[in-house]
Amino acid sequence: MARKTLIGEEALVERLSATFRDVGYEGASLALLSEATGLKKASLYHRFPGGKEQMGMEVLQDAGRWLTAHVLEPLAGEGSPRARIAAMTRELDGFYRGGEQACLLNLLSSPIGGSGPFKAAIRQMFEAFVDALAGVVAEAGFPASVARDRAERGVALIQGSLVLARGLGSTEPFRKALDALPGDMLAGAGECA
Repeated sequence: MARKTLIGEEALVERLSATFRDVGYEGASLALLSEATGLKKASLYHRFPGGKEQMGMEVLQDAGRWLTAHVLEPLAGEGSPRARIAAMTRELDGFYRGGEQACLLNLLSSPIGGSGPFKAAIRQMFEAFVDALAGVVAEAGFPASVARDRAERGVALIQGSLVLARGLGSTEPFRKALDALPGDMLAGAGECA
C-alpha cells in the first residue's frame, strides 16, 4: 500500500526555500532538508531524482514566478512611475518579511567568476528585475542609460540592505532602503523632460 504524502507541493517548496535561505545551498545538507520537509531522504530523492540541485532549481523557479507576478508585471502595469515603484517596495517588504528573510538569489549564487548550477537562472532573474525597474525610470523621463544605472543601483541597494540587515541582526537597513527607493529612483524626474 502506498504511503500518503505528508506534505503538499507548495509547502514542500516553501520549506526547501526557507532552508536554502537560512543556510545557503552549500550548507543545506540532505539531513537538514529532510528535517525541514518532514520527509525521509529516500522520499526526497523519490520526489527530486536530481537531488539537491533539482530542489534548488525548483525553489528558484518558484521565486521566479513570484518575481514575475509581484514585481515585473506590476512595474510594467498601470499607474505613475512613483506609484509602481512604491507598490514594488511593498511587495518586496512582504516577501522578505520586512528584512528578516535573506535573499534566496544571493544564497544560491556562485562566487563571481565561478560556475554553479543556478548561475544562468539567477542572472536572468536579476536582469529581468533591472530591466523592469529601468523601464519605469525611463518612463519618468530619464535617458535609457541613466535609467539603467539607477535601476542597477536600486536592485543593488535592495539586495545589499538584505545582506546588511542579516549581518547586523536588524531590519533597519532594509526598511530605510525601501523607504528611500522611490525617491532615489526618480529624483530630478521633472528636470529631465
